[in-house]
Amino acid sequence: MSLRTGHVGLNVTDLSRSVDFYRKVLDFEVLGESHEEGRRYAFLGREGKLMLTLWQQSEGAFSPARPGLHHLAFEVPDIETVRRAEAVIRESGARLHHDGIVPHGEGASSGGVFFEDPDGIRLEIYAPSGADVRPAPTATAPTCGFF
Repeated sequence: MSLRTGHVGLNVTDLSRSVDFYRKVLDFEVLGESHEEGRRYAFLGREGKLMLTLWQQSEGAFSPARPGLHHLAFEVPDIETVRRAEAVIRESGARLHHDGIVPHGEGASSGGVFFEDPDGIRLEIYAPSGADVRPAPTATAPTCGFF
């Protein structure tokens, strides 16, 4: 059996706010949506390919202390794309961890930015190389594992 990730579904508290955020920060298109009371959702993607579904069926904020999603990571082709994304993230007012681009681990070239969406869901935008201009936040553990 051959598997690959199809799409990821996230519960959100305010669909409109989350759609605006993901469109601005990740340049997603709305592929479909429902505003029916009690059944609000949005399908987001690029070039017609579904990548993320948002379901308005939550209260409160994301808690990394509970079992479930640790973080959602998006790979981009190069560190310049990560830098452009970082600027948009800062402009959006989202919480940014590690104060910018960092490598995945000490001595690693891959890395990126770690931040949160409006509900506190942890996100990452990274490139396979070019992030080794700063030291890793912790030398003994993967950056993406502890933020």
